[in-house]
Amino acid sequence: MTRHQITRVRHETRRRSLTVDAIERLTPRMLRLGFASPELHDFVSASADDHIKLFVPSSDGPLVMRDFTPRSFDTASGRLVIDFALHEAGPAIQWAKAARIGDTLEIGGPRGSKVVPDDFDWYLLIGDETALPAIGRRVEELRAGVTAITAILVTGSDEAQSFQTAAAWTGFWAIRNETDEEAVVLRRVLDDIELPAGEGFVWIAAEAATARAVRSYIVDERGHPRERVMAGGYWVLGKADAHEKLDD
Repeated sequence: MTRHQITRVRHETRRRSLTVDAIERLTPRMLRLGFASPELHDFVSASADDHIKLFVPSSDGPLVMRDFTPRSFDTASGRLVIDFALHEAGPAIQWAKAARIGDTLEIGGPRGSKVVPDDFDWYLLIGDETALPAIGRRVEELRAGVTAITAILVTGSDEAQSFQTAAAWTGFWAIRNETDEEAVVLRRVLDDIELPAGEGFVWIAAEAATARAVRSYIVDERGHPRERVMAGGYWVLGKADAHEKLDD
């Protein structure tokens, strides 16, 4: 098999009904909900940045769909964990903040996975709070000893998280301020990161304009091969429930 080959996998999708069985405030702006259901016995999520659809009530009643990352799951025990970044509250965030043990939720998906192999020499994962669930899952799933570097934009030092991983992980936290664009804040941190030798993979997810600017910096200024960069706009400034695919 060719090394570093990114593959796409399609999954059979259906709705599943889950019950909240755990609630944890990880940081002031990150809420973790645990779910249980026998319907999770055949749940599949092949990539750390997969998305599932959450069906939640809108402000005027009808259900709406919102995308979230499966932070972790265990088919044997029938459990799924989802982390909610508590940004400007849309219907999914409102539902999560009000959730109590025993509440139910329907999910669908993931429809497919874009699987990045765990055979690169190193990984650099860049994002903001909306990308933290995917970044945390990726770091925790990497093979023992591989170099993993994360650069994550947050509102304050109290938003830093730790990950239990066998990888050789180093985390950098970029703190927002009131004057600089988010891409500029991230770039200052990235300027101080020396990319390791060997063949590496860079993953970026944040607000669309920020992710685009950071990808340009990584490719055009740091000279990293474009085919070894994956970037996505997890949200778009000023647009509700919007995201952009930035890969070529």
